[in-house]
Amino acid sequence: MAILPYRPEMPLDFGQLAWQRAAEEALQRVRRRLGDRVGLLLGDHWVQTADQIVSRNPARPAEIVGYTAKAGGEQVDRAVEAAWAAFDGWQRVPAPSRAACLWKAAAMMRRERLELDAWEVLEAGKSWPEADADVAEAIDFLEYYGRQMIRLGRPVALTPLAGEQDDAFYIPLGVGAVVPPWNFPLAILTGMCSAAIVAGNTVVLKPASPTPIIAAQFVRIMREAGVPAGVLNFVPGDGSEIGDYLVSHPRIRFISFTGSRDVGLRINQLAAQPRPEQRWIKRVIAEMGGKDAIIVDETADLASAVQGIMRSAFGFQGQKCSACSRAIVVEAVYEDVIGRLGEMAKGLRMGPPEDFSVAVGPVITEAAQHRIMQYIAWGKRHARLVAGGRMIDHETGYFIEPTIFGEVAPGSKLEQEEIFGPVLSVIRAGDWDEALAIANDTEYGLTGSVYSQRRDRIDAAREVFQVGNLYINRKSTGAVVGAHPFGGFNMSGTDSKTGSPDYLLLFLQMKVVAEAF
Repeated sequence: MAILPYRPEMPLDFGQLAWQRAAEEALQRVRRRLGDRVGLLLGDHWVQTADQIVSRNPARPAEIVGYTAKAGGEQVDRAVEAAWAAFDGWQRVPAPSRAACLWKAAAMMRRERLELDAWEVLEAGKSWPEADADVAEAIDFLEYYGRQMIRLGRPVALTPLAGEQDDAFYIPLGVGAVVPPWNFPLAILTGMCSAAIVAGNTVVLKPASPTPIIAAQFVRIMREAGVPAGVLNFVPGDGSEIGDYLVSHPRIRFISFTGSRDVGLRINQLAAQPRPEQRWIKRVIAEMGGKDAIIVDETADLASAVQGIMRSAFGFQGQKCSACSRAIVVEAVYEDVIGRLGEMAKGLRMGPPEDFSVAVGPVITEAAQHRIMQYIAWGKRHARLVAGGRMIDHETGYFIEPTIFGEVAPGSKLEQEEIFGPVLSVIRAGDWDEALAIANDTEYGLTGSVYSQRRDRIDAAREVFQVGNLYINRKSTGAVVGAHPFGGFNMSGTDSKTGSPDYLLLFLQMKVVAEAF
């Protein structure tokens, strides 16, 4: 079979009436399926439980998107057993055949693209462009990782020695736990699962509780694409009830996690403690968030910089680990930039994201809404409110106005802690050197941007701006699979670099065989 070169999926243009009509039709089809009940998938068996997880539309909390069964420890044990039962056969499937399953899944996602977009609009509260970007990225992961496994499935080139045959090749680890986030409920989940699976491992997937229905769509697609029973097991459940149990399970070989710093550190700690009957050091692949900064100096194209800050800060309501939550602006242009930001924020339309004209939708849950509002209340006491600052009654949707604070002090709560919502802190820096020092003065190191026309400053940022993904004269969000390997430093995680030629190596181990003759 000829394998075409990898090319990223292009976004759909929802400014065109034809795409709007097609999207509305897809939304109607999906709405007819709201309220469906999805079971656990344990090997080849769909299992219902008495307890259920209820998924709600964050823009209309009374609207139930669907129900899933809720796993406990017993169901986790059964999923792990089913995964090990499937592992022996799956690891022996040739790499091209495993890759072909991913490519079939990608083709199915293309055919169902608008329906998948609609599920994200309703369950995650994403706008149509944000939802479509998420689905496109999921397709990219499937296409890209399939091709990378073809490469890694070949023998490793070694230095030849006289009188013996030396071979090196990669083998899978075994059974792993995949714990994805809700904010990229298809893309990140797909990338994490498909990487482990195409490498020959089997997976126990615990989806994020706010978005289990989108996760169930992925599981269905992978099964229909030919992934055998037991290779992918589906165990929705409360993290507080089964999270530690899954991570600590003696038969779990690796944990792939994307989420908060605190949960990631706990996973790392639990995984490091060997249990009775455990035969390996567990491998942890963790991406844990950020406190991302965009620096603007006096030479920058201010119109471009302001546009980049706004898109980075308020795209998907700031609920991205790569979102700009700090704009660090040098004194000479600070007032100009903050004035433009405030005016632009006031022009953003907020409402249910199924409306194509809406720029700002809801945050994911009522709990998230109240947590973000606590930061805003603190900011009103300790900084200058430039725009926003109010929430809508949660019964009509979990909405918070795009909020901008000026005169935020370096080292303060707003400037240091990950808020994960539509809140932007604008920090005044005396000059370029101070701006760069403020940007680096955080425990995180995920993404960052620099807007400047000075080549010496751009080169300096390349050297000393301590982030895993640095962008020059562009926004800090929107990493493209294969073009922008994604992952951060410090408390942002293990720098796993998703969408890179190296990523699948995290799910593999090298074996060497030397035979004398």
